[in-house]
Amino acid sequence: MSLIDREQGTVGVPSVPPARRRPSGPTVADVVRAVTAGPLPVRITGYDGSAVGPADAGITLAIRSERGLSYLLTAPGDLGMARAYVSGDLALGGVHPGDPYEALRVLKDELTVRPPSLAEGLALVRRLGWERLRPPPPPPQEAVPRWRRVVNGLRHSRSRDSCAVSHHYDVSNAFYELVLGPSMTYTCALFRDPDDTLEQAQAAKYDLVAGKLALRPGMRLLDVGCGWGGMVRHAAREYGVHAVGVTLSRAQAAWARVAIEREGLTGLAEVRHLDYRDAPAGPFDAISSIGLTEHIGVRNYPVYFGALRDRLRPGGRLLNHCITRADNRAPHRSGAFIDRYVFPDGELAGPGRLVGEIHDAGLEVHHEENLRRHYALTLAAWCRNLVAHWDACVAEVGAGTARVWGLYMAGSRLAFERNGIQLHQVLATANGPDGADDYPLRPDWTP
Repeated sequence: MSLIDREQGTVGVPSVPPARRRPSGPTVADVVRAVTAGPLPVRITGYDGSAVGPADAGITLAIRSERGLSYLLTAPGDLGMARAYVSGDLALGGVHPGDPYEALRVLKDELTVRPPSLAEGLALVRRLGWERLRPPPPPPQEAVPRWRRVVNGLRHSRSRDSCAVSHHYDVSNAFYELVLGPSMTYTCALFRDPDDTLEQAQAAKYDLVAGKLALRPGMRLLDVGCGWGGMVRHAAREYGVHAVGVTLSRAQAAWARVAIEREGLTGLAEVRHLDYRDAPAGPFDAISSIGLTEHIGVRNYPVYFGALRDRLRPGGRLLNHCITRADNRAPHRSGAFIDRYVFPDGELAGPGRLVGEIHDAGLEVHHEENLRRHYALTLAAWCRNLVAHWDACVAEVGAGTARVWGLYMAGSRLAFERNGIQLHQVLATANGPDGADDYPLRPDWTP
């Protein structure tokens, strides 16, 4: 199936009289050959009728317009590919747009990109025309580059964080319902078995968090970055906990409030539209942070974990659940595609940095575990939902945005499978002045 949706049609390409064409100009196939080495694992076709690669390849790439070629030439790497693909100027065949996992795997494993030498590059551009070096306007789904975001404030200021959160989470609640399923949970699930349903795995994740936090009826729980209130509702419904969640997304808060009322949890559960820095003072018996740390900035870890520590009672527990780098020495900032299309200003640290910052904030770390493979299974399930509801998703958010989601989730699945990124849960306590932590000699939850 083509990744270009049937309702979109073909990209309009102005016809050029034959007399005006440069007879000696390179074809799209020539350009592809100039920047790749070895046998091609896919079939690549151009808008000019040229083609390269095995005719019987299971995966095909079609560069459908001059604009698509310009995207690829002016932003090499994943950003140029993303622009061409999201705009519809680059089409993938052999995979569904909701789950292009197999195409990404083949390209990563079997395609060898060979940057041309300076002389080769100049010769190629002269033959193509220097106008090819003028970047076309990016698709509307793309966030502005980092340097232009200063109009919304400094990196990880309240105003800029609010804009970044809105870019990703305020897409459409109806769209998220189709992709995430009934739990409306946009974080890594916990699979007891690979055949578990997504709903079973998300409930198991919430039970694991609740167990680590030792939740009991009447306790007070703060859930920062609560999303659509999944943990808040689960803790109130299953454990009788008084739970309050905070989120920077207005759309999430509005959805969560309706769900709380619908489930009869008013009085036990509450979701507020707030920055974590403005969360209620507490003290709370427990705090969960599930998928927020990725958005706050590594330099803000001391302030962040200090703010959570100050909201815990002596002996209270913190469970931090977040994506991490596999290497503590890796750069914190995300790549161009993720930064522009998925999580603007997102940052990841290695697990060692994460544990160290929690420790240095005055919290005592008791347990840590890596759920990397579970996130790969979670992303595969979300992709299946996107495939199953593709037409409805396109009708809700448009073909370009739907393609962004298929590309990002399939690519993230591959990264988790290959140990490029991980998902760590860290359990810590805020000890009393005499070192009392209320933590048992052995864990009181099931690993």
